Amino acid sequence: MANLTLNVNGEDREVNVDSSTPILWVLRDHLQLVGTKYGCGIAQCGACTIHLNGTAVRSCSVPVSAAEGKKITTIEGLSDDGSHPVQQAWIEHDVPQCGYCQAGQIMSASALLADNASPSDSQINEAMQGNICRCGTYTRIKAAIKTAAKNA
Repeated sequence: MANLTLNVNGEDREVNVDSSTPILWVLRDHLQLVGTKYGCGIAQCGACTIHLNGTAVRSCSVPVSAAEGKKITTIEGLSDDGSHPVQQAWIEHDVPQCGYCQAGQIMSASALLADNASPSDSQINEAMQGNICRCGTYTRIKAAIKTAAKNA
Protein backbone atom coordinates (compact mmCIF):
# COMPACT_ATOMS: atom_id res chain seq x y z
CA MET A 1 0.00 0.00 0.00
CA ALA A 2 1.12 3.52 -0.75
CA ASN A 3 -0.06 6.92 0.38
CA LEU A 4 -0.58 8.98 -2.76
CA THR A 5 -1.79 12.51 -3.34
CA LEU A 6 -3.88 12.86 -6.47
CA ASN A 7 -5.16 16.08 -7.97
CA VAL A 8 -8.70 15.12 -9.01
CA ASN A 9 -10.96 17.75 -10.54
CA GLY A 10 -8.77 20.50 -9.14
CA GLU A 11 -8.67 19.17 -5.59
CA ASP A 12 -5.83 17.29 -3.90
CA ARG A 13 -7.06 13.96 -2.55
CA GLU A 14 -5.15 11.50 -0.38
CA VAL A 15 -5.51 7.78 -1.03
CA ASN A 16 -3.86 4.73 0.50
CA VAL A 17 -3.88 2.06 -2.20
CA ASP A 18 -1.64 -0.40 -3.97
CA SER A 19 0.27 1.73 -6.48
CA SER A 20 -0.60 -0.69 -9.31
CA THR A 21 -4.36 -0.23 -8.82
CA PRO A 22 -5.95 1.18 -11.97
CA ILE A 23 -7.05 4.80 -11.60
CA LEU A 24 -10.61 3.70 -12.45
CA TRP A 25 -10.96 1.76 -9.21
CA VAL A 26 -9.39 4.48 -7.10
CA LEU A 27 -11.85 7.00 -8.53
CA ARG A 28 -14.88 4.76 -8.10
CA ASP A 29 -14.11 2.79 -4.95
CA HIS A 30 -11.97 5.17 -2.91
CA LEU A 31 -13.11 8.62 -4.02
CA GLN A 32 -16.75 7.75 -4.84
CA LEU A 33 -16.56 9.39 -8.27
CA VAL A 34 -18.75 6.90 -10.11
CA GLY A 35 -19.34 8.86 -13.32
CA THR A 36 -16.35 7.09 -14.85
CA LYS A 37 -17.65 3.69 -15.89
CA TYR A 38 -16.13 0.22 -16.04
CA GLY A 39 -16.69 -1.30 -19.45
CA CYS A 40 -14.20 -3.88 -20.64
CA GLY A 41 -11.21 -3.57 -18.32
CA ILE A 42 -8.73 -3.78 -21.22
CA ALA A 43 -8.83 -0.21 -22.59
CA GLN A 44 -10.84 -1.17 -25.66
CA CYS A 45 -14.29 0.36 -25.09
CA GLY A 46 -13.60 3.88 -23.78
CA ALA A 47 -16.28 3.91 -21.06
CA CYS A 48 -13.60 4.69 -18.46
CA THR A 49 -12.04 7.64 -20.28
CA ILE A 50 -10.72 10.47 -18.13
CA HIS A 51 -8.22 13.27 -18.74
CA LEU A 52 -4.72 12.96 -17.40
CA ASN A 53 -3.03 16.35 -17.82
CA GLY A 54 -5.64 17.10 -20.49
CA THR A 55 -5.07 13.93 -22.51
CA ALA A 56 -7.84 11.37 -22.84
CA VAL A 57 -6.73 8.07 -21.27
CA ARG A 58 -8.43 4.80 -20.39
CA SER A 59 -8.45 4.77 -16.61
CA CYS A 60 -8.91 0.99 -16.42
CA SER A 61 -5.40 0.43 -17.73
CA VAL A 62 -3.40 3.22 -16.10
CA PRO A 63 -1.95 2.50 -12.66
CA VAL A 64 -2.67 5.14 -10.06
CA SER A 65 1.07 5.60 -9.53
CA ALA A 66 1.25 7.10 -13.04
CA ALA A 67 -1.23 9.81 -12.04
CA GLU A 68 0.56 11.18 -9.00
CA GLY A 69 1.66 14.75 -9.67
CA LYS A 70 -0.66 15.05 -12.67
CA LYS A 71 -4.10 16.58 -13.07
CA ILE A 72 -6.93 14.08 -13.29
CA THR A 73 -10.25 15.28 -14.68
CA THR A 74 -13.32 13.06 -14.55
CA ILE A 75 -16.77 13.67 -16.01
CA GLU A 76 -17.73 15.18 -12.64
CA GLY A 77 -14.94 17.74 -13.04
CA LEU A 78 -15.64 18.75 -16.62
CA SER A 79 -18.14 21.33 -15.34
CA ASP A 80 -20.02 21.87 -12.11
CA ASP A 81 -23.38 22.26 -13.78
CA GLY A 82 -23.27 20.52 -17.17
CA SER A 83 -22.44 23.77 -18.94
CA HIS A 84 -19.38 22.52 -20.81
CA PRO A 85 -19.96 23.00 -24.57
CA VAL A 86 -19.67 19.25 -25.21
CA GLN A 87 -22.21 18.45 -22.50
CA GLN A 88 -24.58 21.08 -23.89
CA ALA A 89 -24.17 19.73 -27.44
CA TRP A 90 -24.88 16.20 -26.16
CA ILE A 91 -28.20 17.47 -24.78
CA GLU A 92 -29.00 19.47 -27.92
CA HIS A 93 -28.46 16.42 -30.15
CA ASP A 94 -30.14 13.99 -27.73
CA VAL A 95 -27.06 11.76 -27.94
CA PRO A 96 -27.53 9.29 -25.06
CA GLN A 97 -29.79 6.30 -25.25
CA CYS A 98 -28.74 3.91 -22.50
CA GLY A 99 -26.08 6.44 -21.45
CA TYR A 100 -23.49 3.98 -20.21
CA CYS A 101 -20.71 5.02 -22.58
CA GLN A 102 -21.52 8.71 -22.58
CA ALA A 103 -19.12 9.92 -19.88
CA GLY A 104 -16.24 8.33 -21.79
CA GLN A 105 -17.53 9.69 -25.10
CA ILE A 106 -17.80 13.20 -23.66
CA MET A 107 -14.33 13.03 -22.12
CA SER A 108 -12.77 11.92 -25.43
CA ALA A 109 -14.66 14.60 -27.35
CA SER A 110 -13.71 17.36 -24.92
CA ALA A 111 -10.02 16.35 -25.07
CA LEU A 112 -10.20 16.44 -28.88
CA LEU A 113 -11.71 19.92 -28.89
CA ALA A 114 -9.21 21.21 -26.34
CA ASP A 115 -6.44 20.22 -28.77
CA ASN A 116 -8.26 20.99 -32.03
CA ALA A 117 -11.03 23.59 -31.97
CA SER A 118 -12.22 22.76 -35.47
CA PRO A 119 -11.63 19.07 -36.22
CA SER A 120 -12.43 17.50 -39.57
CA ASP A 121 -14.66 14.45 -39.87
CA SER A 122 -11.61 12.21 -40.14
CA GLN A 123 -10.03 13.80 -37.06
CA ILE A 124 -13.26 13.26 -35.12
CA ASN A 125 -13.40 9.64 -36.29
CA GLU A 126 -9.79 9.08 -35.26
CA ALA A 127 -10.21 10.68 -31.82
CA MET A 128 -13.41 8.79 -31.09
CA GLN A 129 -12.51 5.40 -32.57
CA GLY A 130 -11.71 3.87 -29.19
CA ASN A 131 -15.13 4.72 -27.73
CA ILE A 132 -17.78 2.10 -28.33
CA CYS A 133 -21.48 2.93 -28.19
CA ARG A 134 -23.54 -0.24 -28.19
CA CYS A 135 -26.66 1.82 -28.94
CA GLY A 136 -25.06 3.10 -32.15
CA THR A 137 -25.46 6.84 -31.61
CA TYR A 138 -22.32 7.62 -33.61
CA THR A 139 -24.07 9.99 -36.04
CA ARG A 140 -25.45 12.05 -33.16
CA ILE A 141 -22.07 11.95 -31.38
CA LYS A 142 -20.32 13.39 -34.44
CA ALA A 143 -23.01 16.06 -34.87
CA ALA A 144 -22.70 17.02 -31.20
CA ILE A 145 -18.92 17.34 -31.49
CA LYS A 146 -19.33 19.65 -34.49
CA THR A 147 -21.86 21.75 -32.58
CA ALA A 148 -19.59 21.92 -29.51
CA ALA A 149 -16.72 23.04 -31.76
CA LYS A 150 -18.85 25.93 -33.02
CA ASN A 151 -20.02 26.88 -29.53
CA ALA A 152 -16.74 26.58 -27.63
